[in-house]
Amino acid sequence: MAYVHITILFTAALLIIIGLYSAIFIDNIIKKIIGISFIEEGVNLFIVALGYAPDGVVPIIMPGMDPAWFAANAAYPLPFGLVLTSIVIGASTLAVMLALVMVLYRRYGTLSTKVMLADTSKQEEYNE
Repeated sequence: MAYVHITILFTAALLIIIGLYSAIFIDNIIKKIIGISFIEEGVNLFIVALGYAPDGVVPIIMPGMDPAWFAANAAYPLPFGLVLTSIVIGASTLAVMLALVMVLYRRYGTLSTKVMLADTSKQEEYNE
């Protein structure tokens, strides 16, 4: 079962690395947003891996359950609650980012950050 935990951690690291690469090096804003989503999902997967307990039980005490056995075998519930909160915040943030992309596309007519930054520097020259 240890290989499952290592695989989860490796996958989380891979998602974060792919997300960082696309957020930093790719020119298209939509692809940068997808990269940021990859980072978020990689972090969520890492947090879930922290709460993973091999052969653990769901952290709900049922009637007749021994509290000592439950404390020793239950999965840690806090990471799962954090991930649920993170998913909701991530969906809201994604919606705001996509709305900003729509505004930027209407203004510049492109999704390329290089073109937008070049256009911004030209506007600053005209203002001086």
